[in-house]
Amino acid sequence: MTNYSKPALKTLAACAMLCGMGAAFAHVTLPPGAATVGSDYNAAFRVGHACEGAKATTGLAVRLPKGFVLSDAQARKGWKLDVTKNGDGEVRWTAETPDSALPGSERAEFVLRGKVPAAPGTLWFKVLQTCDTGVADWAEVPASGSSTAGLKSPAARLNVVAQGVATVDVRDGWVRQSVPGQSGTGAFMKLTAPTGTKLVGIATPAAGTAEVHEMKMEGDVMKMRELSGGLDLPAGQTVELKPGGYHVMMMDLKGALAKGASVPFTLKFEDAKGVKTALDVTLPVGAPEGADAAAAAGHQHKH
Repeated sequence: MTNYSKPALKTLAACAMLCGMGAAFAHVTLPPGAATVGSDYNAAFRVGHACEGAKATTGLAVRLPKGFVLSDAQARKGWKLDVTKNGDGEVRWTAETPDSALPGSERAEFVLRGKVPAAPGTLWFKVLQTCDTGVADWAEVPASGSSTAGLKSPAARLNVVAQGVATVDVRDGWVRQSVPGQSGTGAFMKLTAPTGTKLVGIATPAAGTAEVHEMKMEGDVMKMRELSGGLDLPAGQTVELKPGGYHVMMMDLKGALAKGASVPFTLKFEDAKGVKTALDVTLPVGAPEGADAAAAAGHQHKH
């Protein structure tokens, strides 16, 4: 266990504030995380704003992708629900009066349920948002791959993964760079588990050992310890691994990690029923923009 005295606390506090609030609801999206092949899935379409120049959302129509088998849709008070299963199918919610429309300043979820295909892949749900003024058609799909970067009006994406692959969403990950002779460094990321699980292990060829550690105040001293029992990831809640808090400690580095390089990791999970899954991710070396000062200050562990 490593102790931190008061002079280090300001730096640690700055590190803890590195990651800001979550990104604003810019599009109609599904919650973070994937779905396992052949499983039942609750698709909660998140609406966080009205159409451009509009004051309220008055309708939402979800076009179901091929392979997704609809079971039912959740009604909303004050909204008419229409379900069409011909062709690829569509689920439409329409506000019955102006008073029941969704104000642009409020967020809401429109939920439908169904079964995902038995083969891995990406499902794209195209969503037409109708407002008191104008419409927004969230229907753009990338020409290749599954990244929506650069798309102005992307469709809602759901990744369907094979059995044994974790459905946990991993984003904003990075590894602190190291210099020759340095034995350890840290890795950071945001994890969101759609159904709840626990991060129980980490492996990387870049280090002899990788563990999840926690840093927290005990009295007026900051202490660090390994989470030997794993890190809980409550369903739907984003857990952030960041400087000054939970983080991945990489020890016995196999070589220097230069900025711009990348490091592969295997994240291992286990849910409340004992089902084990794993997820392979690759994280860039180097602090993201805005985190340089905190990354340079760092938390130098001594073991």
